[in-house]
Amino acid sequence: MARSRRTTIKIAAALAVLSAGLTVPTAAEASDPVRLTRFIGEQRLPHLMRFKGTVVGGLSGIDRDPRTGTWVFVSDDRWRYDPARFYTATLDIDLEKGTFDGVRLTGVTTMTRADGTPYPAYGQPYSADPETIRFDPWSTGLLWGDEGDRPDATHPDIPVSSSAVRIMGADGRVLSELPVPSNLELTSADVGPRRNQGFEGLAVAERTIAAVTEGPRYEDGPPPTLERGAPARLTTWSRTGRLRGQYVYPLDALPAAPNPPTGLAETGVSELLAVDDFRYLALERAWMEGVGYRVKLYEVDLRGATNVLNRPSLGSTYRAVRKRLVHVFGRPTQNLEGLAWGPRLDNGECTLVIGSDDNFAADEVTQFLAFAATGCNL
Repeated sequence: MARSRRTTIKIAAALAVLSAGLTVPTAAEASDPVRLTRFIGEQRLPHLMRFKGTVVGGLSGIDRDPRTGTWVFVSDDRWRYDPARFYTATLDIDLEKGTFDGVRLTGVTTMTRADGTPYPAYGQPYSADPETIRFDPWSTGLLWGDEGDRPDATHPDIPVSSSAVRIMGADGRVLSELPVPSNLELTSADVGPRRNQGFEGLAVAERTIAAVTEGPRYEDGPPPTLERGAPARLTTWSRTGRLRGQYVYPLDALPAAPNPPTGLAETGVSELLAVDDFRYLALERAWMEGVGYRVKLYEVDLRGATNVLNRPSLGSTYRAVRKRLVHVFGRPTQNLEGLAWGPRLDNGECTLVIGSDDNFAADEVTQFLAFAATGCNL
């Protein structure tokens, strides 16, 4: 514990030295919008692939360290097969040809609590639900988003496990957590985020950390339907972990009815990726029973949006973030949950890699899609 505390203090001190004020750019200074120019390749991992004693699957978040070129994938397994963990990997992207030719796992690390023990399994107190991961540009560690868990009408015996954004070392041990706004604390009552609607997307920009809930809180209204969308909440912190703001992300309505009409359906934000300190890419992923997945990619701009950090309920007097549609994924599509910038191609284009969570299901796949892009501001 003492070593973890000293490490956390060192990280906080380093972040404080690096921290700077946020300046809103003028329209003339703003970067071009993000555009996907072409598809450059797809790679898959085998179903229930074995790697170093673990079962590979449930890859719900991906990222690349621009300093080393190392990729990382986080699994939301929750000890169905193995404890919470992340994998390191290499992606073979030919910078001259602009092709995506392979993916190879290189390592696996168990994610642990401050005392070095793995997170308990699903349904137990203090379990973890890793949904997103980012390299920490200000240290050698990583940040990851824990969606947490809580009881609801269909799962009354699930204990409350906090939704969180955590900082961990390269060895997987947690070092610290960012402060969570009181309006996003999970409870056992119909207050705060719903079950499976906590932190799902995480982004790290030059001066800002941002995380978005998958769906609406109880106080902010019901989940999306065919007729209307719903408000999720996007929260930002400074480099030092100070809460900076919170904004409404307007979710789309369901894109199709389930089949049968009484079947299950859900939609929400599955990942967030920084373009700069004000703009983000967001994956909106919907699933309808008997229909499958529908996924869109949006560019989101926080400038001009109302800061709702201190609002326990939204009411109607607020301005949501602006959304611009970047891409609609073809059908059928997979459960796309990972989103990361890859290396820049020799022709100047950026690369964007999108990954799928197969849910360990035989009829879904672990897939990586790579696109060339412009306007990435790297």
